[in-house]
Amino acid sequence: MVVNRIQVKRVYDPAEPTDGYRMLVDRLWPRGMRKDALPLDEWAKDLAPSSDLRRAWHDGDIPTDEFQRAYAGELDGSDALIRLYGHILEGPVTLLVATRSPEVSHAHVIVDALERLFRQRAMRHQGGPPGERVRLVGRIE
Repeated sequence: MVVNRIQVKRVYDPAEPTDGYRMLVDRLWPRGMRKDALPLDEWAKDLAPSSDLRRAWHDGDIPTDEFQRAYAGELDGSDALIRLYGHILEGPVTLLVATRSPEVSHAHVIVDALERLFRQRAMRHQGGPPGERVRLVGRIE
């Protein structure tokens, strides 16, 4: 059985062989980054928070906990999250964000949503070992 993992990195950090599938999860392209200069497998704009939610959070109109709840609601059952789940089953995945502090970015909400999805799928599994767990790398609580 393959041990899967997911990590969060800044787009400005160098790519590493252990990154696996590299997915940009920001709605906007990173400032100062040429599109041909970013080693990336997918730009998943549909995994990013909606524009209105992102603006409200960045402008300080909503507190972080409210943002997290609203964004988790956007992700719940989304095709984009299911697609990401499929990539994780195939091997390591690195979520890329342009923020200065990935530990306080929206990416950790994606990771939490994936953990819930893995638990839900494991609970549905009948007659064998539970589904694989996601091993998080570089996550700051």
